[in-house]
Amino acid sequence: MQAEQTRWSEGGPLTPPQLRDAQLVLVFGSRERVARRDAFQAIRAAYPAARIVGASTAGEIAGLDVLGDGLVSTAVQFERTRVGVVGVRLDEVAGSREAGEFLAQGLPHEDLMHVLVFADGTSVNGTELVRGLRNELPPHVQVTGGLAGDGERFERTAVMADAPAAPHTVCAVGLYGSRIRVSYGSLGGWDPFGPSRLVTRSEGNRVYEIDGQPALDLYKTVLGEKASGLPATGLLYPLLVRTASNDFVRTLLAVDERERALVFAGDVPQGERATFMRANFERLIQGAEGAALDARPGADVPQLALLISCVGRRMVLQERTADEVAAVAKVLGEKALLAGFYSYGEICPVARDANCTLHNQTMTITVLTEP
Repeated sequence: MQAEQTRWSEGGPLTPPQLRDAQLVLVFGSRERVARRDAFQAIRAAYPAARIVGASTAGEIAGLDVLGDGLVSTAVQFERTRVGVVGVRLDEVAGSREAGEFLAQGLPHEDLMHVLVFADGTSVNGTELVRGLRNELPPHVQVTGGLAGDGERFERTAVMADAPAAPHTVCAVGLYGSRIRVSYGSLGGWDPFGPSRLVTRSEGNRVYEIDGQPALDLYKTVLGEKASGLPATGLLYPLLVRTASNDFVRTLLAVDERERALVFAGDVPQGERATFMRANFERLIQGAEGAALDARPGADVPQLALLISCVGRRMVLQERTADEVAAVAKVLGEKALLAGFYSYGEICPVARDANCTLHNQTMTITVLTEP
């Protein structure tokens, strides 16, 4: 496997692309740049045989650098691995679960080893999307990926599925063959604070009441003066949901002033306990390092690492954002090319033998190797 990374300006690539026979190109950039037809055409001209997929971001990861308004392509030329791509618009199916089922059915299952998924970050229910994928994929096939971002604006996101990036789109990439090795890890680093609270009324990813009071009113009380910046400032105070089977973090995507409700990136089940969380700088960086340790592929040398970290982490870390990328690089080694983006949600199994699930506020890492 060979991989190369290219940064693009308005006039074209900053360095000449070399891997013209690449089968897969991952493209991450700002919403405006990733959706430009001329940008897609330029990448297509550079890699005529490739399937081109990607997402708008809240920041791009290119090697050790974190960019804010760039356009970065990572081309991969496999030796023995085949690539399949399926995309769907959310308005073409009944819902997020149906979108996941459509994608899983559209990828041939024979020799399928892993699926990467990129989804619209403002209109998808990530929990339902993952549920649909799991319903239709073979049990041995895992899924990793993330939800597209739009900086701190939370207005519109876009996904590229062998075409210029478009809103309300979900894309799945299938990796085929016995040669590909995929490993992954996902950790957070946030600290709970305050009392345990009861989710007294919710439907899917919409929470109407917590402890019997309007959820938005409670959230504004917790945020204090930062409430004026909602929904963006809600990223600084995610929700830790505790269920009988597992704990997970949910991040805020939108607020509904009329209903006094909160809209999260994934489901928050009614009747479960939840606790607010806040950031700890050192623990966020340690979480990124721990995710890299989990993703490190045993005796194989990592060749390409896809990093998907939450926009909330970037908002907290600010000028120290590159520190979490450096922590990952230190674990994976200098031969691993790092690519990725800051997202509105991350998709990854919680452990090697577990099902994939939606995470928020984590660093999620997928390592690809062709030994």
